[in-house]
Amino acid sequence: MPQAAPRHGDQPRCDDVVELRVHGVSGARPSVILGAERVRQVAGDARGGFHRRDGPDGTDPDGVTLEAYRWGDLPSGTVGRTLAMVLLLPFMLSNAAVWMRPTGSGAAGVTVLCRLLALNLTVVYVVSIAGVALDLLAWRCLGAAACRAPFDTLAGLDDRPVGQRLAMSALLPIVAVGVLRLLGTRRPRPAGNPLWAVEPLVVRLRAIHVAAALAVLDLLLLTARRGGGATPGTTVLLTLSAAVLVACVGLLVAPGLIDRAATARIATVTARATGVLAAGLTVATLVAVARDERGWQSSAGLPGYDGITGGALLGQMVLLVVLSGVVLWHRGRSALPRGLGAALIAAIAVGLTGAFSAGLVYQAGVLLGGYRGDGGPPLPYRWTLLAFFLHVAVAVLLCGAMTLLSRRRRRGAAEAIVARDFPAPPPEATGRLRRVTKAVARARFTEWVGLLAATYASLAVVGLATSLLGQFGREPDELARHYLRLPAGAVGMGLAGGTYLLAAVLLALVLGGLFAYRTAWFRRYVGILWDLGTFWPRAAHPFAPPSYADRAVPELADRIGQLTERHAGVLLCGHSHGSALLALAVLRLPPSVRRRVALLTYGSPLDRLYARLFPAYLDEKVLREVGERVGWRWLNLWRDTDPVGGWIFAAHRPGEPPPEAADPAGRVDRRLRDPAGLLPSAGERRPPPVRGHHPGESDPAFRAAVRDLVGRLRSPDGG
Repeated sequence: MPQAAPRHGDQPRCDDVVELRVHGVSGARPSVILGAERVRQVAGDARGGFHRRDGPDGTDPDGVTLEAYRWGDLPSGTVGRTLAMVLLLPFMLSNAAVWMRPTGSGAAGVTVLCRLLALNLTVVYVVSIAGVALDLLAWRCLGAAACRAPFDTLAGLDDRPVGQRLAMSALLPIVAVGVLRLLGTRRPRPAGNPLWAVEPLVVRLRAIHVAAALAVLDLLLLTARRGGGATPGTTVLLTLSAAVLVACVGLLVAPGLIDRAATARIATVTARATGVLAAGLTVATLVAVARDERGWQSSAGLPGYDGITGGALLGQMVLLVVLSGVVLWHRGRSALPRGLGAALIAAIAVGLTGAFSAGLVYQAGVLLGGYRGDGGPPLPYRWTLLAFFLHVAVAVLLCGAMTLLSRRRRRGAAEAIVARDFPAPPPEATGRLRRVTKAVARARFTEWVGLLAATYASLAVVGLATSLLGQFGREPDELARHYLRLPAGAVGMGLAGGTYLLAAVLLALVLGGLFAYRTAWFRRYVGILWDLGTFWPRAAHPFAPPSYADRAVPELADRIGQLTERHAGVLLCGHSHGSALLALAVLRLPPSVRRRVALLTYGSPLDRLYARLFPAYLDEKVLREVGERVGWRWLNLWRDTDPVGGWIFAAHRPGEPPPEAADPAGRVDRRLRDPAGLLPSAGERRPPPVRGHHPGESDPAFRAAVRDLVGRLRSPDGG
């Protein structure tokens, strides 16, 4: 890691303490974090580094040297990379789902299901691109001449035999697979020893996904060729391609085969051999199809394409329903809604993948004019677009219903909290009191997210039902007229609504990615998705963006060690997601460093969100270990108006039992009244603001916590 030469405030001072601040997902500038107009970088590089106030003295009024670590640019990069992250969003979500698995006996099953689901996403991705290249271009546009010019004579391929057209058009999905593999080889430069030792696993997963993608492409070509009659050569190639696909599934299903150190070498060799075999079969398939001069089956679309597409989409929904069932069953045995994130995030990933794939084929058909007069896009994609429209519509209705149904309970709890904080409000503060109560009630909706996640995950049966209907060849219009008594054109409106909704989602994601890259304030609102999605390493999908924690956490741990060598102690201050980075950094510190470290977290989602979303990795046991490693020199500040952050060990709310006096964890949390008052103080025109999730490093309560922890660091016994 590049280091800047020490200047001024970097000089060793054995009597001072460094307050190292780490921001959250908002990606604030160092000048904002440090509260200074002029700052300078003392370590790191342009994407992530450590900054101090510029000047002869970088200390605050309490005599603490201020330093900030800015990591906000690590998950982002160029505009092209940001757009790639947007388009590959389903892969990122499916990868995050595996880290949300519950603890206990169901964890291994959830891991396998998440990896199978991730593999299916790659298959659906390839099948959709093959639908454009093989079904639309090679078969429809260059065969039946149904497309508009110039696509009906593209590059002179219309005069070529069908086999040659298909073989040459198959290069498009092959290039797409190559692009995915290229994206999957990117990884950030780690600092020191990486946090996650998963790169060998990523290599194995990458080989498996590439092999499966090529095998599915071979199946599409060979199935279409067999429509005009089977030969021994095509039968052998078809059998071997199916065997490659089965081998890919088997590598993921075999318990611990690709994870255990004892079987890692075997898994790596097998995965690479499967990839080489798949590549060889693809070359043989292209040659066999291109040189086969026999006649082809006459049909509106590529023979067998609808069946393979429907099977891929049906498999997707079956895996999602099984995964949701396992997670919900496991949740039913627990008193806390932990581990539901796996089902929720997987459902979103599946919905986006199906919608993106269907939208690509549908819009390409509209652009090329390839669906004129033959009933529209392939039947499985019509059902997928309808399912996407219904899923989103029902999800919006459920979210609205849950908001209304929970309002009374949230309002009652908020009134109790506000009544304790402001027991005798003056009459002129009535309006202000009402607004504060609403803010607390809105923040408490976070406690209902678990139920909302369970409800959303259960909607997977909608997609399963539509996939089954597509497999049985039932037309949406037919069912709408005969069974639902809907008027003619209702299904067409649903398809149009699905495509418009999908276009809006894609546009929002693309614009969001661009603005998040170019506009700092906009990143505060959309950066959460990228920062949390790219925090976890690629343990399920190898084409997801790489983890920035491989650099951020070791970099933090190294810097903390350097600071303890030159200063009396280091106070680690982490806001929001920054508290998670610091907690993981503390777990990496050697004992000699931990004795000179204290921890201050604020607006922290460690327990309120992360312990519930990632129960296998950030549960109470891990958080207690963090407290023990810093000698319980840990304070956590939280507000009832904060919808993200909260308590770590004890809520300290009205009606909550007080923590046990003998338990040091009970002394970690400090609840802050928010706002500090209802009316303006003397000399002020406005009342104190409602802070919510705002950091507030200059607040008196924050400075009091800093003085408390600094005093413990400076005391002879270490506090």
